[in-house]
Amino acid sequence: MRHTLILPLRHPAEFKRRLLHWTAGHSHGLYLDSNGRPDPGGWECLAAAGAARLLECAAGAAFPALRQWVDREQDWKFGFLGYDLKNEVENLTSAHPDGIGLPDLGFFQPISVIGIRNNCLEVHTLEGDPAQVLRQVQQTPLPAEAPDSPALHLQARISKQEYLDAVEAIRRHIVAGDIYEMNYCQEFFSDAAETDPLRLFERLNALSRAPFAAFMRWGDRYLLSGSPERFLRKKQDTLLSQPIKGTRRRGATPEEDAAICAALADSEKDRAENVMIVDLVRNDLARNCRPGSVAVTELFGIHSFPTVHHMISSIQGVLRPDAHPVQALRDAFPMGSMTGAPKVRAMELIETYERSRRGLYSGAVGYWTPEGDFDFNVAIRSLLYHQTNRYLSYQVGSAIVFDSVGEEEYAECLLKGAALRQAAENAAG
Repeated sequence: MRHTLILPLRHPAEFKRRLLHWTAGHSHGLYLDSNGRPDPGGWECLAAAGAARLLECAAGAAFPALRQWVDREQDWKFGFLGYDLKNEVENLTSAHPDGIGLPDLGFFQPISVIGIRNNCLEVHTLEGDPAQVLRQVQQTPLPAEAPDSPALHLQARISKQEYLDAVEAIRRHIVAGDIYEMNYCQEFFSDAAETDPLRLFERLNALSRAPFAAFMRWGDRYLLSGSPERFLRKKQDTLLSQPIKGTRRRGATPEEDAAICAALADSEKDRAENVMIVDLVRNDLARNCRPGSVAVTELFGIHSFPTVHHMISSIQGVLRPDAHPVQALRDAFPMGSMTGAPKVRAMELIETYERSRRGLYSGAVGYWTPEGDFDFNVAIRSLLYHQTNRYLSYQVGSAIVFDSVGEEEYAECLLKGAALRQAAENAAG
């Protein structure tokens, strides 16, 4: 049984930073930050630390194990779903190199959960006095700003020409009718990175200010995410997915910004990409929702972030009483925005043309509540770091459709990776 303390909070910014550093001091911890964009009544930030129980699974029987644990333990659970769980959901394989080596699925029941919502601080503990845990957070030292260190050098797994050739090959599959759309990604990495992952995340978060930002420590491996995208949320009996398709840079002036937003809103190519994934998500949710309940509540919405503009749509449905939430999560995974349409054939071709295992990239990170609700992001705009092996990596991609131009798609990858590269090049340890 958890012990709970709820208090008003006057200075959230400083407390959030101490909470982040406190979370990073545990071997298993996850810090989630909405950066001022919480859902109505939702969490401004939420952190979990210390593993009372741990679930790690390879693809094969991971979702049944998660379902069993969810049914048995009516408590908080924090963790992740790796992209390669696709091999359990469908008859697929993964053979590319993986420099991070996280399990395909990992969740922990935290000893302490601390969050901010509605201008209040909440502390929930399995062990000990929540007031004592709060004092530990408040007394967590904050390091002085260190001088910039020599930049890390991240190299591309494939050359630009190899990328352009692959885009043309994918377009030939589209012409042949194999697929309509495919999300094609590439990796940038360093295998000799000495860096402070906590400082690296703080730099990334300051640049991106993303609504689904996440810092995760899993032993000696870290996720540092500036994700703008929600994969799937369950709140009571309602499921909500908010896929992104369509990206533009920010303008130098308000006038230029407005013109770029208007061009994105009017882009036939981006609207076509977006609606294909909306249809795919509607189909995924309908497998477990009440007939007729799946609806598009926002189509082609233009949302602005510090580094980019995105086209985002929202799809929701009402979960059937006989449908298990884990089954609904499984049947929507991996998310359509990071695969393509049709989904299975797109994933087969992703394995053919990409050169790195995605691992946690384009998977999902999030949590379950004691009430059985959940919320997961899409693990994009993320740095992954294996501290022992000194391997640092990020992947970026774009949706390839019939009228894609390789040079433009490559430029979109660089735009999406700009904040990641800027953070990494200024955060060497």
